[in-house]
Amino acid sequence: MQSTVRKNGSLPRPSLVWLVLWNCLLLGQNVNVHDQPNDSPDSHAATEGEVRIPNRAATSLFKGEQGKQRTEIHYDPATGMVTIKLLVQDPSGYFIPNIRRNNFVVYENGVRQKIATVDIEHAPVSLGLLMECGGRHPSLNKDLVEEVTRAGRQLLEVVGREDKIAIWKYADAVEQVAGFTPGAETADFLFYKIQAPGVSEANLYDALIAVLEKMKTVAGRRAVILLSTGVDTFSKATYGDVLKAARDADTPVYVISVGPALRRVAELNESRGLIAGIDWRKAERELQEIARVSGGRFYTPPETLDLSVTYDDIIENLKVRYVITYKSSTVADPNSPRAVRVELVNAKNGGPLQIVDANGKTIHAKVIFQDSYIPSAAGKGTEK
Repeated sequence: MQSTVRKNGSLPRPSLVWLVLWNCLLLGQNVNVHDQPNDSPDSHAATEGEVRIPNRAATSLFKGEQGKQRTEIHYDPATGMVTIKLLVQDPSGYFIPNIRRNNFVVYENGVRQKIATVDIEHAPVSLGLLMECGGRHPSLNKDLVEEVTRAGRQLLEVVGREDKIAIWKYADAVEQVAGFTPGAETADFLFYKIQAPGVSEANLYDALIAVLEKMKTVAGRRAVILLSTGVDTFSKATYGDVLKAARDADTPVYVISVGPALRRVAELNESRGLIAGIDWRKAERELQEIARVSGGRFYTPPETLDLSVTYDDIIENLKVRYVITYKSSTVADPNSPRAVRVELVNAKNGGPLQIVDANGKTIHAKVIFQDSYIPSAAGKGTEK
């Protein structure tokens, strides 16, 4: 069928629509509606037995082992409804979108449950930003402060309006720069007021333990963003103390090492002698372990000029969850634990769900969830 052309040379409205759609296809664009997995099949999702997702990087943005990540189960005693907040990730730790309700199966005490809803949550978060702002080399402190404040300002660009952020800096002691405030409007100018000290210590362990203690009183989903070289010169606390605090605080620590950036600046300024005695491998190893035991991630960008990809990875890992609700069929003592299992299935035949990227490559998914709950204790939600 041929389309007609108006006298003024313009195409009729239907032809314009088809032209726009055809151009989108040629350019590889798509409309992402993965926030509505219940009723709106995504353009990537081919069938109920196969989920297609966009191509992602072949390797993780973070370095080292991912620690245990936080997931949640809530139970409403009035209705018997259970809410599970879980993660579905590929082997590199990226969130896997586009999974539909009928691709999830939930078992409670071995009995398959009838799922009511499946949604995707982008939860508001409270972030505690802790920055290293001093050390024993005055000539390097100015460069250090420039690196960490540049990195800190970029965090403000990715937080949402409902997110809150508090800021601390440390050298000899930890000092709060700003209390928890929504968004970035009130915090941006504070970075420009931070000055480099003269000679000081870099008491990382003491500072991180103090901030983790303060974060325990913060409700909701929370995390610490640590900008540090990993060097500790004179803390009263030990490395073992800070590991215990990180493990017990129920607050993931996302570490961005500024060591590589500072070494690069030192080389450009011909100041390598000042950092020659620092055991950078030890510093990196300790930061990586702090992140792991806390359930966070460890990043080592070569410079701090553009950390948008790093912060996107942190925010996605922290905020985004699949949310499944179902009415529990278990009739038992509310003080007894109930085992939970979540699987991804082919809705047509009940077999394993096939997940492929845009090139057709098979993606192996890992479902991360809390595997049990006690109804009497989960009325306000439990998190592990």
